[in-house]
Amino acid sequence: MFENLSEKLQNTLQKLRGKGKLTEKDIEAAMKEVKMSLLEADVNYKVVKLFINNVKERSLGHDVMDSLTPGQQVVKIVHEELVKLMGEAESKLKFDPNNITYFMMCGLQGAGKTTATGKLAKKLKKDGKRPLLVAGDIYRPAAIKQLQVVGESVGVPVFEMGDKVSPVTIAKEAMKYALKHGNDVVIIDTAGRLHIDEELMDELVQIKETVKPTETLLLLDAMTGQDAVKVAETFNKYLEISGVILTKIDGDARGGAALSIRNVVDKPIKFVSTGEKLDQLEPFYPDRMASRILGMGDVLSIIEKAQNAFDEKQAVELEKKLRTNDFNLEDFLSQLQQMKNMGPLEDLLEMIPGVAGNKKLKDIKVDENQLKHTEAIIQSMTKKERMNPNIINGARRKRIAAGSGTSVQKVNQLLKQYDEMKKMMKKFSSMGKMGKKKGLGGLGGLGNFKMPF
Repeated sequence: MFENLSEKLQNTLQKLRGKGKLTEKDIEAAMKEVKMSLLEADVNYKVVKLFINNVKERSLGHDVMDSLTPGQQVVKIVHEELVKLMGEAESKLKFDPNNITYFMMCGLQGAGKTTATGKLAKKLKKDGKRPLLVAGDIYRPAAIKQLQVVGESVGVPVFEMGDKVSPVTIAKEAMKYALKHGNDVVIIDTAGRLHIDEELMDELVQIKETVKPTETLLLLDAMTGQDAVKVAETFNKYLEISGVILTKIDGDARGGAALSIRNVVDKPIKFVSTGEKLDQLEPFYPDRMASRILGMGDVLSIIEKAQNAFDEKQAVELEKKLRTNDFNLEDFLSQLQQMKNMGPLEDLLEMIPGVAGNKKLKDIKVDENQLKHTEAIIQSMTKKERMNPNIINGARRKRIAAGSGTSVQKVNQLLKQYDEMKKMMKKFSSMGKMGKKKGLGGLGGLGNFKMPF
């Protein structure tokens, strides 16, 4: 989402980093470039003005100007002001500890509301909740069916009464249903329009008055930029929203909405939808987003993705195998498949400090088909071959290549990569137990290892 903005800000700040001493003129010139970059990213003008004034005022202070590393100090200030702009800290969902928690999802048609509703339900279910989805959009053709499909995909029940009953009545009946069936969270998918009108807002106000939701969440399409901020202002005026979920941030968005909303409507971004898959909904962390924009990486998000993707039991077993030099191709395949669960590799690269913002890696595209070839090759081996790759001779390599629809060259390449990974994993193991997160400093030891996809 922030690709262009990120590149421009990093280039501007890099010029300051390289200077041993900064003058007022240097800071003025840099802030002019930063201002243009933010405006081009569709950030609200008033927000840009406030941001630039704050950064400039702090940067011209004695602490910076007299510092041995003034450029670094300015970068630090820009980072801190970006964090402040986006809300300072993560804003978690609120739950009613004594009764059923109700979430009301609202927004314009086409913002990805129904899909995001399903994503939120999946996340809550994973957290041990018992969510119920409510089909409150009776106007859009197939809206009810879409929610039912989404609900089935995430294993969450959907309450619906067809499209002939008023959404307010549906909401009332859903409350009774949830109480009877033991659901502790109810998520109401309301209707949207292509534009804001009185009829839509009146209906939403009635639903809110009926349900009295713990959270009224506004779904905004990040690709609409400043329009998203205007939509947020109107919805907030009528409904007093409690938070925002930004959708489609993986698209060709300039990022203005994410940087403007908190300041304009004083409501936090709670989640961002990072892709089309139903598990691609992430909490919004202003500090992590600011770090990514400035090319500083996001190690905490990598750790969380790894914790979600990797099976703890398997990790303990793998550690034992590495210590006894018993790491085989079955383990190799398992590791690749779990890495795949962490999401696209190019997205992970953006989170690694030092790699994030690297121009050489900017346009990297990982061929997902290569991973499929790797899986096919290993699955074409016998159990004995997977457990002991040393027995794979020329004849066996030909058979494996034919069975996987690849070539002997590809099989050779995979076996070589497996040997490299085995050495690398052993090196990691010697640096400390995998369960401890202190081994992050060893990431530089990857050497020339290349992933097989």
